[in-house]
Amino acid sequence: MAFYSEDDKSEDYLFKIVLIGDSAVGKSNLLARFARDEFYPNSKSTIGVEFQTQKMDINGKEIKAQIWDTAGQERFRAVTSAYYRGAVGALLVYDISRRQTFHSIGRWLNELHTHSDMNVVTILVGNKSDLKDIREVPTAEGKALAEAQGLFFMETSALDSSNVAAAFETVVKEIYNILSRKVMSSQELNKQDPASLSNGKKVVIPSEAQGESKKGGCCSS
Repeated sequence: MAFYSEDDKSEDYLFKIVLIGDSAVGKSNLLARFARDEFYPNSKSTIGVEFQTQKMDINGKEIKAQIWDTAGQERFRAVTSAYYRGAVGALLVYDISRRQTFHSIGRWLNELHTHSDMNVVTILVGNKSDLKDIREVPTAEGKALAEAQGLFFMETSALDSSNVAAAFETVVKEIYNILSRKVMSSQELNKQDPASLSNGKKVVIPSEAQGESKKGGCCSS
């Protein structure tokens, strides 16, 4: 998988991905590490909307991942529905050193499914894996929950970069694979029924609301 800067050629696909989870589990630092290879040890919650974009190359197609961070809204126990609108992927993050953040996963999954498509590609992320000495959630427990909920699973550390890129890539690759299967299925149907051929428009997973999300400012609290 190759990465591109924001100013390179235009992308073939745009995927909106959201970061969700309790406050202070490290969502903003995961995004900072992935998008800019930065880490802020004393970062504070921000109020407003924040997103970064990252371009990747998958099977010769350029994918632009637009990754949204809750930016402090999770402290108010309710992230606005506009935040989820058009999302096709999600990273659900907990802190391995704080069991309470793990207990909140069910609530976040319910909120995700309430405000977005049930088929959103989701990975459960146990962050701060560098804090081995004060771990409260065993790796096996995270894996078991992910399997029970049909989620991908990975432990990461924004501090030392462990698995950060891999977590985002897992989501983007799966979204692309689903899209590819849909396109192939559509093409097969069109072969069987030539009259159903479209006028050549590209098949896109994100809804029209995706375009709205690019403007930002829709979900400040």
